Parts: sequence; structure tokens; C-alpha cells
Amino acid sequence: MRALVVTPTRELCAQVEESIRTYGKYIQLKSITVYGGVGINPQIDALRRGVDILVATPGRLLDHVQQKTVDLRQVEILVLDEADRMLDMGFIHDIRKILALLPAKRQNLLFSATFPDEIRKLASAFMHQPVTIEVARRNTPAELVSQVSHPVDGTRKRELLAHLVKTNDWKQVLVFCRTKHGANRLAQQLSRDGVNADAIHGNKSQNARERVLEQFKEGKVRVLVATDIAARGLDIEALPHVVNYDLPHVAEDYVHRIGRTGRAGTEGEAVSFVSAEERPLMAAIERLINRKVESRVIEGFHPGSAAPRSAQQQPARNNAQRHHRDAQPRSNAQPHGNGQRRGGQGRSNGQGRGNGQGRGNGQPQRERQHRPDHSPAVSAREDQIREARARMAAEGEKLPPRNPRAQARSSRQQQWDPRRSEPREPAYAQQHKPDPSRPAPVIQRKRSFAGMVGALLGRKRETEE
Repeated sequence: MRALVVTPTRELCAQVEESIRTYGKYIQLKSITVYGGVGINPQIDALRRGVDILVATPGRLLDHVQQKTVDLRQVEILVLDEADRMLDMGFIHDIRKILALLPAKRQNLLFSATFPDEIRKLASAFMHQPVTIEVARRNTPAELVSQVSHPVDGTRKRELLAHLVKTNDWKQVLVFCRTKHGANRLAQQLSRDGVNADAIHGNKSQNARERVLEQFKEGKVRVLVATDIAARGLDIEALPHVVNYDLPHVAEDYVHRIGRTGRAGTEGEAVSFVSAEERPLMAAIERLINRKVESRVIEGFHPGSAAPRSAQQQPARNNAQRHHRDAQPRSNAQPHGNGQRRGGQGRSNGQGRGNGQGRGNGQPQRERQHRPDHSPAVSAREDQIREARARMAAEGEKLPPRNPRAQARSSRQQQWDPRRSEPREPAYAQQHKPDPSRPAPVIQRKRSFAGMVGALLGRKRETEE
């Protein structure tokens, strides 16, 4: 093996190996890929047949090293693609293990569109007199990419995305989310809105990721929702639109995201949705790229605009009910059941309990004990559930039915029995009194040393004789 290329993602690994085969079509060099998510046995067979250039991800490469199916002692050139990501805290431990298996004398090549000073210092620790070659200014996006930001409330981002896709007739859009769950959720919501969308992230199998990506390139999928795994490695020819649905926490990732468009001399557009909470992130991005991103408010989606009326009815109704319940005095609060107080006259007069009179004939009413408040934890949990359901209704999602068993359990927890002012102790905590009908256990005295010797010799004790 003459060269080892290490990449952070599977998609980038396959892309690099494809470029090696394209550029080395007339050169007798053999290259293969090694990454996770697929079977390891075909990779072992390919390694046994010999290879000149190995393109791998760190995890699967170390798996082959552990199984002794690859030998790195003859590597002459080490290439770290997307070096800033390879040397951060996510991969640095694996990279150090790989460096320990390589020969001390070799050539190191590091490639990246962004290279922070911290990563430069870390790279200098294993490089000897490195030379820096820059083809453009540091942390600079492509000049052919037009950048614009749309201020919008966080709860209306999905509506704005669907509005832009439909009104502008976007045919191919790559959308970046911050989490895998958020990517799946957004893709499902867009599909319900009539926009053909799918998601790609690390939780999907490699075959599913490749299938979705191929459908997106062919135009069968209109919107591809992805996490930052797609920010490094996706090479889509003439991709016209990139949308930052969630701004990245690391400003350098913004450069990689919008770098998916405007490639190979073509123009592209990068759109960012900025909520009030994400303004500091946009300010950090503008400091990094050393330019101001144009801010453009979309009519009907300006920050602070009210959500659709149908989405506000449910939370408003819940809030009104909660305020009405809180406004009632505690003394008039009624226990669960028929809504009437336990009491009443004797049953002989034909009246049931609950007419508000005493138990006897004109006897004074029994003083009602104070009912304790509900548990704060239960109330807080109910408020969280209510707010989550209101948020889902505002976003147009189908509300799941409340679990009747959970409601019954919650009502039992909140129900208070006036006949028992103190909580009962569990059965295992109650001390059982001795039963006088059962004979007391006989405690035998311990034998003395002489008694033990006598027992061994077969002698009987005096009491037994």
C-alpha cells in the first residue's frame, strides 16, 4: 500500500475513490474504499488481492487493523481530507491510533476549506516543516454563491420553507437541520404539505443513504433534508439552492454547507432562516466570512407575526381553561365524582348523599378537611404535555390521542381520600406484631468446648440423660 486517504464520512470516502479512478484511468493504480455500514467480508477480500491507494473512514480502518487484514507499515503518503473535522475532538483519538501504525518517515497532506488556528497548531505536532498552499482566502465561500437570510419565528420555519419552494418553483433544494430527529420530522411535514422530500443522516443504513441521494440527483426527490454529515462529501452537479433551516453552532460549518452549491463555475443560492435565538450565530458567521449577509423579510413571515388562527385556537382554549380553574377558590373546590359534597341526610328519607346537609336530622355538618394541592411535578408535567401538543398543532402535525390508561393513572395519583389524611405505609414497611397463638421459637444455647468434644465422642448431655 502506497497511499492512505482518511475521510470523515462515507459519502466523501466514495466520492474521493471515484475521483481517483477517474483521474487515474490510464495509470496502473488500484484503489478501494473501506467504510462502515456495509459488510466487511468483501472489503477483506479486496485488501487481500492488494491495493495501491486505500480510502477509508477511521472507524472501519481500525476494525481491519484489529482483525489484521490491513498492513499500514508500508504507507508512503497520508492524506487527511477535511482535516479540520478529522483533527477535532470527534476523530482525534482515532487519528492518533492510525498515526502510531504508520512509518515515521512519510509525506502528510491535509486538505480543508476551513482551517482554524487551533487545528493548525495541532497539525504542526506531527508534521515537519509544513508548507501552506492556499488557492483562496481563508474561510471564504465561493463568489458565485448569493447569500441571503430571512428573519422568521422559529415555529414558522417549516411554513416559510414550503412557501419558498412552492412559490419560487424550486426543483432541487438541499436543506440542513441540526439534529437527525429534526431532519426526519421536517421531511415528513413537507411531504404532508405536498412537497416530495426525504432525509439523509447517520442513523440510516448506507444503502438507504445512497438510494436517497441517487433519487435526489435524478430529480425524483425535490427536497433533501440532511444533517452536517452531508455538508462534507456531497458533490451534486449544478445544485441551485441550499437552505440553512437551523444555523450551525460552529461558524466554519456554514462555509461547508453553502459550498454544496456554486460548484464548478455554476451559480447558486444560499438561504438561511434566522430566528431571534439564532442571531448570535449569524453574527459569528458574518465575522468569520468577513462580510454582511443580506437580510430580507418575507411578507407574511416577519418576526413576531401571529400564527394561523387554526393553530392558535387549541392553546388559547387550554389557557382559558387553566385560568378559569385557577380563579376558583380552594374552599369551593369539589372532589371527583358527582360534583357534590359528601354528606346529606340519612338514607331513610330517600335522599342520596350530596344535598349539602349534615348526616343526621339537622345535625351540624362535619367539618371538611383541607384538601392538599396536587403534586408540583404532576402539574409541571401536564403543562409540558399541553405546551407540546399546542406546538404540534401550530406546526400542523396530527395530534396523537391521549393515553387513557395514563390519564386514569394520573387521576388516581391526584385523587385524595378525606378519610385518610396521612399516606399509607407500604406493606413491606409495616412492622408485624408477634402472633400469640404461635409458640415462641426456642433458642438453643451454644455448646461449650467440653460439650463439643463430648458430642464428637458420642456422649449425651446431662439434660438429655
